[in-house]
Amino acid sequence: MDIMESALKKHYEWKGKIEVVSRTPINNREELSLAYTPGVARPCLEIEKNPELSYELTRRANLVAVITDGTAVLGLGDIGPRAAMPVMEGKCALFKEFAGVDAFPICVNSKDPDEIVRTIELISYSFGGINLEDISAPRCFEIEKRLKEKLDIPVFHDDQHGTAIVASAAMMNAAKIAGKKISEMTLVINGAGAAGIAIAKQFLSLGIGNIIMVDLCGIICDGDEFKNPAHYEIAKVTNKNHLKGTLADAMRGADAFIGVSKPDLVSEEMVASMNEKAIIFAMANPVPEIMPDKAKAAGAFIVGTGRSDFPNQINNVVAFPGIFKGALAVRARDINEEMKLAAAKAIANCVPENELCPEKILPDSFDRKVPEAVAKAVAEAAKKSGVARI
Repeated sequence: MDIMESALKKHYEWKGKIEVVSRTPINNREELSLAYTPGVARPCLEIEKNPELSYELTRRANLVAVITDGTAVLGLGDIGPRAAMPVMEGKCALFKEFAGVDAFPICVNSKDPDEIVRTIELISYSFGGINLEDISAPRCFEIEKRLKEKLDIPVFHDDQHGTAIVASAAMMNAAKIAGKKISEMTLVINGAGAAGIAIAKQFLSLGIGNIIMVDLCGIICDGDEFKNPAHYEIAKVTNKNHLKGTLADAMRGADAFIGVSKPDLVSEEMVASMNEKAIIFAMANPVPEIMPDKAKAAGAFIVGTGRSDFPNQINNVVAFPGIFKGALAVRARDINEEMKLAAAKAIANCVPENELCPEKILPDSFDRKVPEAVAKAVAEAAKKSGVARI
């Protein structure tokens, strides 16, 4: 049976992928009095006196809100908050299964950044962290920025930063295998939306030699006019040589390509025009910018996609569960650049040296050692950078 039909059938059977499970027995009057009234009054009063105790006397310390407005759901686009719920439930299930982190889906019926920010701000005391999901650009930039300024808990837009972290981990290992120095590499990123810009920023923190961003209008260059305000900022720190032109012009002589755009935008001729041992991460889903067999035939040395049926799946599941687990463990106020870089290095290091090869640049998504390694690295980075509270 087709995977889509099988999934639909399963969703009818499951009637939701998550549920609330009580952590305390309530089988008699004494247990009822301890869990609820009158005994519950005491922890309430303790939290009133010291709000930080909400992390110790409730589940808040291990609880993440997975929040969307349904405007950019997977490859489906603006399908609305109701239709986004299966994805948010799935994300919550991944949090629990891979890192033991409790997560709750919240689908907000608004496209107004002011309303969304205010809604999240009002409910934030119930959670230890906020995972923004599937919110369209450029609104997602504003929403995340404002929430980071207002809240004292981690706010993380996974479509931006999770994707960037995994892509940079993959590139660290790919560059190592290809014998390339990241500081000398030219990287082309096709797609200058939320994910593309976050990837560019992550690679700049890695010390990449040069980045050329490309969108629907061609190569992004400082001095051009843009509809997206975020493009002005990224244009100032990319495209060092002020190259103009199309995607084909950008890829000529480049060392690596990352696509977070649309299917079939990269030709074999474009790949052939790149430097030797070219690295291709064609991450459009479900159909990549170029299929792996075509990229390989054109001379690509390492190819990754967002799909599970090809080698080198660049999948956020190796990142976000461990990142939040580490941030929550030290009650971090933020997930900052130091923590993101630590997560990327931890993911890359989870592939043993003797297993690194062109067909394996990332650890397996089901390797349960990965979230633990990422959590440890993130927690240590949070402490060193001063955003940890414990």
